[in-house]
Amino acid sequence: MLEFMLRRTLVALPVLLLVSLISALIMEMVPGDPAVLIAGQSATDLELAQIREQLGLNRPFVSRLFDWYMALARGDLGDSILLNRPVTQAIVERVPVTLALAGSALLLTILLGVPCGVLSAVYANTWIDQALLTFSLLGVSIPNFWLSLMLIVLFGVMLDWLPAGGYIPFADDPLGWVKCLILPAFSLALLQVGLLARITRATMLEVLQQDYVRTARAKGLPVLMVVGKHAFKNVLIPVITVIGISFGLLLSGSVVIETVYSLPGMGRLLANAVFGRDYPLIQGGLLVTAAVLVLLNLVVDVLYAMVDPRVRYGKR
Repeated sequence: MLEFMLRRTLVALPVLLLVSLISALIMEMVPGDPAVLIAGQSATDLELAQIREQLGLNRPFVSRLFDWYMALARGDLGDSILLNRPVTQAIVERVPVTLALAGSALLLTILLGVPCGVLSAVYANTWIDQALLTFSLLGVSIPNFWLSLMLIVLFGVMLDWLPAGGYIPFADDPLGWVKCLILPAFSLALLQVGLLARITRATMLEVLQQDYVRTARAKGLPVLMVVGKHAFKNVLIPVITVIGISFGLLLSGSVVIETVYSLPGMGRLLANAVFGRDYPLIQGGLLVTAAVLVLLNLVVDVLYAMVDPRVRYGKR
């Protein structure tokens, strides 16, 4: 297993470098000048030229990219153009917020999606199944930005039960931290809840038709034991796959949610960096995001081997 993890880590390095290269190429083609955004529309050509020289924007793209890779080899992601401070510092400040949001949304996804899918399969073609399928269909169909606005109006304005936006660090107020994440996490998770529930239902229906499950039922075992002990373990492999994919989608979807709820996370930071043509911040932020996703895929692969002993990655 250790050999497999090391091999996957080495394979991930070119992927991370390719992500940074693609992001740099795309931003180079996007129209806009950071110097104009910094100095303003009324700036003279001389002032703009001085800012470009100060930031190194007057140098060729290949030269700037080479210097960025050399700095990356030393663990330096460069300095943000708009924030005027190290990119690493800006990312470290924002990553905990995004991870807290995505982690909370993933927890809600698992707690709601898996039970809904299992119950829908066990009580297939009943009113319970139809109700849960309707709920999952709503989750897939409702745009999360519209749902966010409706939740803010209902729970943040009309009922005044939860904050309509903003963020409180866990160290300052644990209860306030939880309240700030409830609405954003639910808005972000609902789509993934519907997808996970439908995948779990389809897989569970297939497993319940297997001979060993029929044998367990013929022995007179309770439904809870048949589903929990015999069937559910064989549903875990596709469920783990969907959960891994869902976490990546939750990270990418946090851009909209963080903007709507005014959360100071990575998604909002990258969105502002794109609008401000902050090249070092965009490259550094995307590199860190890609690293998190690669690490997540590695964790999912390890869970495969833990759930199913037949998987032998290290002996391939």
